[in-house]
Amino acid sequence: MSPMHADIVDLRQFYHSQLGRFAEQSISMALSSLWARLPEERLVGLGYTIPYLDRFRADTERTFAFMPAGQGAVNWPVAELSSTALVFDEELPLPDSSIDRVLMVHSLEFAENPRETMKELWRVLAPGGRLVIVVPNRRGVWARMEHTPFGSGRPYSRGQLTSLLRETNFTPGASAEALFFPPSKLKMVLKLRSGFEKLGRSLWPVFSGVIIVEAQKRLYQGLPVAARASRRVFVPVLAPQGVPTTRESVAKGR
Repeated sequence: MSPMHADIVDLRQFYHSQLGRFAEQSISMALSSLWARLPEERLVGLGYTIPYLDRFRADTERTFAFMPAGQGAVNWPVAELSSTALVFDEELPLPDSSIDRVLMVHSLEFAENPRETMKELWRVLAPGGRLVIVVPNRRGVWARMEHTPFGSGRPYSRGQLTSLLRETNFTPGASAEALFFPPSKLKMVLKLRSGFEKLGRSLWPVFSGVIIVEAQKRLYQGLPVAARASRRVFVPVLAPQGVPTTRESVAKGR
């Protein structure tokens, strides 16, 4: 059974909360140690990456926010032409080798088939393209607390993530950790978050809340391509309650 996606409403509420803002700051600091600037590059954020894309967007050639169909989507950037697309992560609406960078947040842990998702990212990344994956650490406290989005889905260990990358023709590179402070809403605990972050990075990095790994597309071993029909069934998702979907109407002989 595939893990259920975090809902777009819950994700937005979390990042608008004090705990969510501090989590964003911790992860953004770790991301900046891997990617400083992306001048004239094409960047795709897959999952719920809006809190992190703004810091890269100013330098890129173009930036897209791809949001999984199971999660839902919101318009981004605010008050500008939308760069958001609702997608299936195994069937991205992009040509081969068309993207320079991919950032995955709140994505891989919800993937129905992680290997197929990674193969699809390999397809759309340009030669030498890079991706950064942010996933809940299965050893960390955040993966055990369901009041944050990091407590949902399938958490990973560093070894599991590295193995998945290698199996799907990526070469793991630099890595970082974030979220060493407890996922508490208590103001007293949140005031001490800076101390927790500094101590965690030096004393117990293995217990971070998230693991962040950069990887590069590997070219010297081709991936077998198998023709497949789309397994997706499109049904109306904005129909008012009580209005049957197309599938229900057919089943009732309407």
